Amino acid sequence: MLLKTSMNGNELENGSEILEFIDVTEEDALKNYSPVSNALVVVKCGSRYLLGFNKWRKRFEIFGGCREENETLRECISRETMEELGLKNVNFEYFGLVHYNMAPSYFNKEWHEEYGALYGLTVPESSFAEIESSRIDRDEIERLAFYDDIKGKEYVAQIDEYLLTCVKNKG
Repeated sequence: MLLKTSMNGNELENGSEILEFIDVTEEDALKNYSPVSNALVVVKCGSRYLLGFNKWRKRFEIFGGCREENETLRECISRETMEELGLKNVNFEYFGLVHYNMAPSYFNKEWHEEYGALYGLTVPESSFAEIESSRIDRDEIERLAFYDDIKGKEYVAQIDEYLLTCVKNKG
């Protein structure tokens, strides 16, 4: 279960807000909540947290993306992890759902509520070289960096920084 840390009212930079974390199994998430539109993963590489620079949004983010039609949450995060990190057959830790009130965006032109699955993944620090050479989606994720190297120096998406903090403080 995630530790519920607070952001000033949980409001994000674009007006969106995190409403709550929901402790629900992966199986029950898709049965009982809709829409569960995405899956995200916080990656711990050794003792450091890894982020990717999204060239389209021009910011560092945790990894993951939108679910494809009929895809389970586990299938989504596995696919996204393969594309963005070049890793397959890894053991994810599922934390639950994040419930959002989202501002209009490229994906949805109206204010709306949605849910996203949140996972954690820990890999040895020695995996960084493998990740760098194996990742497939270099168009979207232009480069990788460790959070402690870029914090305060480069733009990290507020939502991703918040979710990273929640995972780091999980209890």
